[in-house]
Amino acid sequence: MGQGTSVPEDVEQAVEVLSTISDDIVQKDDTPMYAAQIGSELQKQFAILPGGRGMNGSPVIVFPEFPTFSELEEEELQNVLSYLTSVPSVEASGVGFILVIDRRLDRWAAVRATLLRIAGSFPGNLHLVLVLRPTTLFQRTLSDFLFKFNRDEFKMKVVMLSSVTELHAYIDPGQLTKELGGTQEYHHDSWISHRTAIEAFALMVKTTAQTLQAFGTELAETELPNDAEATTILLQTHTLKKDTMKVGDEDLRVAQSQGGRLLDCINEPLKADPEYNMTHDEQENLATVQRLLGQLDETEMAFDDFWERHRTKLEQCLHLRHFEQHFREVRAQLDVTSERLSGFSEVSVSPAHAEHVLRELSGHEDKARVNLALSLVSEGDRLIENSHYAEDSIRPKCTELRGVCEEISSTLRSKKSLLLRAMELHHALEEASHWCEEGIFLLANQPVDRCQSQDGAEAALQELERYLDTASLHTLTDRSAICCQYEAVLNSQLRVQRVFQKQSSVQEMFEKRRVSLKKLAAKQTRPVQPVAPRPEVKSPHSSPRKHASLSEEEENLAVLRRHVMNELLETERAYVEELLCVLEGYAAEMDNPAMAHLIPSNLHSKKDILFGNMPEIYQFHKRTFLKELEAYTDCPELVGCCFLERMKDLQIYEAYCQNKPRSESLWRQCSDCAFFQECQRKLEHKLGLDSYLLKPVQRITKYQLLLKEMLKYSKGCDGCDDLQEALSSILGILKAVNDSMHLIAITGYEGNLSELGRLLMQGSFSVWTEHKKGHAKVKDLARFKPMQRHLFLHQKALLFCKRREENGEGYEKAPSYSFKHSLSMSAVGITENAKGDNKKFEIWCNSREEVFIVQAPTPEIKTAWVNEIRKVLTQQLKACRGIVKTSFLTFPELCDKDRPHFSPFVPFFVCVLNFSLSDFPIIQPTGWNKASLSADASEENDGYSSGEDPMNSDPEDEVGKKLAPGKYTVVADCEKAGPQELSVKSGDMVQLIREGEEGQCLNSRGPVPNDSRTGTGPKPGGWGPLD
Repeated sequence: MGQGTSVPEDVEQAVEVLSTISDDIVQKDDTPMYAAQIGSELQKQFAILPGGRGMNGSPVIVFPEFPTFSELEEEELQNVLSYLTSVPSVEASGVGFILVIDRRLDRWAAVRATLLRIAGSFPGNLHLVLVLRPTTLFQRTLSDFLFKFNRDEFKMKVVMLSSVTELHAYIDPGQLTKELGGTQEYHHDSWISHRTAIEAFALMVKTTAQTLQAFGTELAETELPNDAEATTILLQTHTLKKDTMKVGDEDLRVAQSQGGRLLDCINEPLKADPEYNMTHDEQENLATVQRLLGQLDETEMAFDDFWERHRTKLEQCLHLRHFEQHFREVRAQLDVTSERLSGFSEVSVSPAHAEHVLRELSGHEDKARVNLALSLVSEGDRLIENSHYAEDSIRPKCTELRGVCEEISSTLRSKKSLLLRAMELHHALEEASHWCEEGIFLLANQPVDRCQSQDGAEAALQELERYLDTASLHTLTDRSAICCQYEAVLNSQLRVQRVFQKQSSVQEMFEKRRVSLKKLAAKQTRPVQPVAPRPEVKSPHSSPRKHASLSEEEENLAVLRRHVMNELLETERAYVEELLCVLEGYAAEMDNPAMAHLIPSNLHSKKDILFGNMPEIYQFHKRTFLKELEAYTDCPELVGCCFLERMKDLQIYEAYCQNKPRSESLWRQCSDCAFFQECQRKLEHKLGLDSYLLKPVQRITKYQLLLKEMLKYSKGCDGCDDLQEALSSILGILKAVNDSMHLIAITGYEGNLSELGRLLMQGSFSVWTEHKKGHAKVKDLARFKPMQRHLFLHQKALLFCKRREENGEGYEKAPSYSFKHSLSMSAVGITENAKGDNKKFEIWCNSREEVFIVQAPTPEIKTAWVNEIRKVLTQQLKACRGIVKTSFLTFPELCDKDRPHFSPFVPFFVCVLNFSLSDFPIIQPTGWNKASLSADASEENDGYSSGEDPMNSDPEDEVGKKLAPGKYTVVADCEKAGPQELSVKSGDMVQLIREGEEGQCLNSRGPVPNDSRTGTGPKPGGWGPLD
């Protein structure tokens, strides 16, 4: 076991002083007596200690008139006298006591008996006894006479006094109470109360001192453990005892508080009367309490200092045990790593093998814990700098770790250097091979018809010449120089020979093609189909049998597909490594206590904001997506299936992108802090964390580019449809991400955006508004100056927002949108073509009381929005059909140039939901009393609507209700779509005969009163669509 600590001398001395002072107050006898123990005897007041002093400083004990003095028990008298003589200080008691016995109202016999009893039982040193003899004539005469004969009997110096005046000759009146003709204020009850409090305080102080000393001795005698766990337990145990058993924190406060109250009580007469003169006993009490309080503070400070040294030594012991434990662990790991490094080869057979070996080396470097070992060395150096008591044990271990780390690092550098040279050679071979394959692709893709003309042949020849000019940059030239330069990493399995052969073959193919093209360019000949020599390119991932029958073009496309697949896999692996690097090098370090002092306050507890759901993205790619992509290495054209299967998982990028503005803002606030700089230094990154936080956004965008490339080279393959669907799905995710980024920038909307359904489209438009008051149409004052609005189309509502200025940088530059207006899609209608511009369309509601003329940037955008709104309204109609009867009419474009136009392909729906058909200005029964609605119908209801405001009607009566036969007025034009259908004009009157089985109604036309457009005779009838 380790050595212990010793209780410092200052603690022992302070405790000894406190015990001495306490003993002075509560007596030094083996069985000290306290005022609380003899309170009843003191209350009888047959002897008191008012605090006065004689001329020579002797304490004065007064025996007041007490008729029953002779009846007192001997024990009572002995206890009171012993206690009173113990109160004054040792110096005052050594001078001797003066007893003042007041017997002016008593008889001589009683005086004699009192003197004899006091002489036999007084425990202290008597200096003088002053007796105020009886004042009656007989008793005074008797006492004078008999005292002369009995003086020797008393065995003490006794002086008989006839009056208090004579008493003042021995004791100053200021030292006597008022009963004895003095001026001293004395209250016996208060005196008893003060004595009880002072003694209790002294006892508490003594107990406190002894407790501190006992606890300090216990701590000092404890030996230091030899393991970290036991040291931790010991430190926790001692700390807990210090907090609970050490009276200092609680009982010391109580003692100090009680001492303060005692001082206030002693000083109370001075506060009431500044001229008040304290008695000697009061002055001694005041000095004693003050001395106790001062010494109590010194004891506390001495003990706290001892505890701090003891705790420091325990912590140093704990640090030492941790250091020794970590040293053993790290040393064992370094030994294992050294052994494994010796088995690594410096040569490789392929780029993948070289990368694999390099990763293995890096992995062993991480597992070797070289950085951890060096950190442990730094920790040991800090312990030595901090004057650790085990310095001689720590220094050799640090030296040993430094030597082993340097040896491992040297080995790693050497092997890495050789592997990097091997990688350099592999990349040169890969580049040369890639140049050959690209050349084959160029030869295979030169169009035949282009080479039939002289100009085409010359252009093709120039294309070949330009490609051949790049040969010096991408091919290997001197084989002997290559072998000499990379001799240390060459082996028989490297493809140097094959690459040189392939280069020679490709250059020969180019030379043949060039000769042919030169002939064509020099002289126009009949059309000849030039055929490229078959390239000797074999898939590293496919069997020879599989591609043996492939045409030259198919093989070239297969090469290109493999290129895209290799790029996908390589970038995916690099992406996973980068995510891991960020999570371990930055995110994990935010929880590292050793780095806590570098983290700014505004970054605390904000790791989730800064990194978003990057851990979730990393786990998905590491555990799932990368492994599944690698399964398609031999069949890259089928990789679209992998994307489709994991499309839902890829939607986790939406949450990351939505959090990106908050992350960017937080990064901008803390980018210059020491924490990020230290992490970047440890990772040896040239770029800051913000560049790596952008990686997920770049990755999800990269997928669609790679899929486009793969689809380009996979036409006609089995997985072509899956690739197209995967590309569309990825683009859908990117659109959803983009839309959500705009959606979260909306401000001022009081409702919950999530209740509006999925966001379908969003974009910026020019908007004019008009609304109708009564029968007149009122347009905005700024009718010809459109408002710029950003529209958000949801499944349930259409939001109009105003785009605000873009401020800041990066993601903080994203625009914000102020909410202005919303339309419920259940009350919206559209007019596809607004007059004057093929980029305009109308959105209206409430029987066109509100009309929004919307101008899109392009006709294509307008068409996309109209189609999407039509889909929403159609879906609402289908949902409505499942509940109630719906009426369906198809209106062609109006020929009136003054009226708004709409597409003949836009159906106009009227949903009969909780209201009757006659509430609509579409067709009205005759006798309709609101002619104004009919007059405006053809002008205003030329669009596409999902419903109108409900009127009063019974929903149960309307569900499934068919139109009753009778006369109806047409309020909108409709051209017939077939020979069996009926054309009608606005204002025509039709006779409904019956409703067909498929929602058709059989109508006959009749004259329209007061209408010059029609005759009076009946018109031909026909079927019209209702549903």
